[in-house]
Amino acid sequence: MKVYLDNATTTKMDKRVLEEMMPYFLEEYGSASSGYELGRNAKEAIEVAREKVAKAINADPKEIYFTSGGTESNITAIRGLAYSYRRRGNHIITSTVEAPDVLETCRALEKEGFEVTYIDVDENGIINIEKLEDAITDKTILITVMYANCEVGVIQPVLEIGQIARENGIFFHTDTVHTIGNRKIDVRAEKIDSLSISSHRFYGPKGVGALYVRKGLKFKKMQVGGTQERNKRAGTENVPAIVGMGKAVELAYTEFNKYEPEIMELRDYFIKEVQKRIKNIKINGDIGERLSGNVNLSIYDVDSEDLIMELDKKGICASNGSINELGSFEPSHILLAMQIPYELAKGTLRLSIGKDNTKEEIDYTLESLAEIVENLRKIGKKNTTACKFAESCGGNCSNCHN
Repeated sequence: MKVYLDNATTTKMDKRVLEEMMPYFLEEYGSASSGYELGRNAKEAIEVAREKVAKAINADPKEIYFTSGGTESNITAIRGLAYSYRRRGNHIITSTVEAPDVLETCRALEKEGFEVTYIDVDENGIINIEKLEDAITDKTILITVMYANCEVGVIQPVLEIGQIARENGIFFHTDTVHTIGNRKIDVRAEKIDSLSISSHRFYGPKGVGALYVRKGLKFKKMQVGGTQERNKRAGTENVPAIVGMGKAVELAYTEFNKYEPEIMELRDYFIKEVQKRIKNIKINGDIGERLSGNVNLSIYDVDSEDLIMELDKKGICASNGSINELGSFEPSHILLAMQIPYELAKGTLRLSIGKDNTKEEIDYTLESLAEIVENLRKIGKKNTTACKFAESCGGNCSNCHN
């Protein structure tokens, strides 16, 4: 059996999305910047997609800018707003559990004269609102906090953060790459000034995303050389991908009530059963305030790399959420920020359930995981017994520093 449980990394494109895209590869292939009919048709298709994205988050279409994905959107929003309003201040507030693109952008800005405060989270992964409020100064111009965490699925108190930011005249950016399609968002009600979107997280094509920036706000363009996207992003528009993203976000919200309860039921079933079948595990992140399909668990006395390799042999695709470009499995900075011990964090597994998953697949995964963990622990115990330090340390490898 083949089971795909890594939907937080990327999703399988919906066939209806591909069907919507195909004419713009083969028939309506004109550039949206061209003045003839093929070009005008492409331009119109982009604007229709823009309206669909805007409708999904209760924004105005003129507030939506298409990008290459969530990373570009995050960088453009944070750097663009920071530099546009630098005369008002140079202080930015973020959290310790943001995605790497946000953290690296903030660190780069620190080298360029900005000050950044990194707010801690509690053991459930939720940001400390009091510390955030205390961090605000008369130089604070931007707060950037992820809506839902990319690894543990925890949903942050965005409504409170948006209110605090608005009351203090501070701009609020939120990374919603893992939220769009999994939760309904209202940028007006939640007082969000900018947010990032990535199409391939909700059954759309890869290589396309969107940036929402509230009307009236200035943000410096990051790409020069052309006047596309209302002079905010240079380069020929990827019309098929943009059309696909529009269709994907439309489907995500028109079918939200159909799939959301099913996904949540499978998640809760998995969490309940895995705790019965495998001893010494820890479910990471707040259980109530989390994305419906997210399961993040740390398993004592095993390693993520071994878990994922063994699951792969059984046809199960899973992740630990923190594989770097060299393919090494190091404990996530997010788990460490949640005060999860290093050795336990090394045994973390992230499963992200999607709309195509079935109970049969979940049962197969539970059965396979229990078997794998049992075998890995036996191997680990044998290796520990053979270790010359076993007698002095009591056979607990996690405490061994030799």
